[in-house]
Amino acid sequence: MATMTVQRLHELFEENPGKDILSWNGACHDCGDTMEVSATPMEDGIHISGGSVYEPAPQNFFLKCDPCFQKDSALRNFQKCEVYSRVVGYLRPVSQWNDAKQEEFRDRKLFDASIA
Repeated sequence: MATMTVQRLHELFEENPGKDILSWNGACHDCGDTMEVSATPMEDGIHISGGSVYEPAPQNFFLKCDPCFQKDSALRNFQKCEVYSRVVGYLRPVSQWNDAKQEEFRDRKLFDASIA
């Protein structure tokens, strides 16, 4: 997941006419420190201070302070999602299945009953 693009920053300024500065407040994704990131349009481009902003989905932001961004620019510390499914009559985490059953799970096809 990459940081917010210059194109997206221009779009946000266009969506908010008359704003001289855009800012995001929150906690750093890595260290948890309270922080503020600001973006200001200048003649030579948009200047960003305070850290970096990630937008994986519209209006869903993650922030990283400058020291954490310098250490590692990627967002990495997400909680792994555990997938449960039925195997031989029991609901079990797929990660606990044997290799053959995990391969069968990857080969499964989805069926959309609303189309049929």
